[in-house]
Amino acid sequence: MAILAIESSCDETSVAVINNSKVLSNIICSQHFHKKYGGIVPELASRAHLQTISLLTKQALEAANIKINQVKAIAATTEPGLVGALIVGSTFAKGLAMRYSLPIIPVNHIDGHIFSGFLMEETPENPKPDFPIIALVVSGGNTAIFYVESYNSYRIIGTTRDDAAGEAFDKIAKLCGLEYPGGPLIDKFAKIGDKNKYNFPRSMINSNDYDFSFSGLKTSVRYFLQKEFPNGIPQEEIPNISASVQSAIVDVLVSKTVKSALQFGVKTIVIAGGVSANSGLRTEMELQAKKHNIRSIAPAMSYCIDNAAMIGYIAEKKFVYNSSSTNFNRFDFTVSANALRAKK
Repeated sequence: MAILAIESSCDETSVAVINNSKVLSNIICSQHFHKKYGGIVPELASRAHLQTISLLTKQALEAANIKINQVKAIAATTEPGLVGALIVGSTFAKGLAMRYSLPIIPVNHIDGHIFSGFLMEETPENPKPDFPIIALVVSGGNTAIFYVESYNSYRIIGTTRDDAAGEAFDKIAKLCGLEYPGGPLIDKFAKIGDKNKYNFPRSMINSNDYDFSFSGLKTSVRYFLQKEFPNGIPQEEIPNISASVQSAIVDVLVSKTVKSALQFGVKTIVIAGGVSANSGLRTEMELQAKKHNIRSIAPAMSYCIDNAAMIGYIAEKKFVYNSSSTNFNRFDFTVSANALRAKK
């Protein structure tokens, strides 16, 4: 049951081969040139996908040691993301499916992240999660908590009302004079800083719902820097500011996620998305979850960033469980920039 999966929603081009839920290959090409622009340039991202997608497909098949005629279906991300980038990947996938008369499976990028924690190498000591789970998907574009009952059923129980957590990390890093992407640099400096040096707001941490808000933190940091360091931030204070900011974001993410797991009686939390690579988040989530006998799972680093393995994994589940009720031979599906579905 080999599936060739393609991911091109933002600034990573990725192609993977999944066979019976096992990752045979997962090739990722990141577009680091956006750094000089201070953010992702959509048109340039689309062109970069065009330049690499064919080669990556060849590399993914070779790494998996299979031929294209051994593939049983093609999967591609169709939402959410940069429209131009999604068009490149999905159109290439349609072409392959037509050429080799294969079913094609459109996949929501968020679906991929939700189940990326299932890509782990299963051992007796570290089994794959059992449903239901609570999934925290946290990245530059999305921050949301999901109650997940199965591969076919989940619902959003909390989302951000403004900035996503990853967006807040990057914007605050820019205020501190750090280059893009700033989130990983905040994490790097936070490891040597004092998280209690500065007290930044934990917005909505005590609210009765599971929604987030990070725009107020960004504004608070900007005013703080203008007042305390009008002539520029001393280099020695960057670690302390980074640690304090990271602590403020992580505290809210962890508090809301653990609280939701307790309310829904769930014994497993999965964190996913780009920000799930943050060392502070991984450590604090595991620590706080353990206090309540809740298991915390974070994907391997290669599955935190946008990748095709997670797309192929959930595509396989959709194909197996829905093949009788869903037509995977239709090529008239479109792409969408829309972020999150309210319900599935």
